[in-house]
Amino acid sequence: MATETRRVEVFTADCPLCDDAVKLVKSLICPSCDLRIYDLREGCATNDCGEKARRYGITAVPAVAVDGVLLDCCRREPLSAHTLRTTGIGQP
Repeated sequence: MATETRRVEVFTADCPLCDDAVKLVKSLICPSCDLRIYDLREGCATNDCGEKARRYGITAVPAVAVDGVLLDCCRREPLSAHTLRTTGIGQP
């Protein structure tokens, strides 16, 4: 029986937390996994990584997607002016 390949994509920005996430994923990766690491700070030649990050709804890094789906643990609300104002920021 053939094993199906899993596409694992890690989105980073060259930060210590990102480095830890990459190390963790690399420690768990198996032969049936196709690992891709994208440094969003550097970008990529075709900007495919930035487009993927937007498509997946990535608002913070590190983030991991498997087979084209952003993991639940990596889903975060985007930062907004409304959220900041509710905390008192911008108010005297």
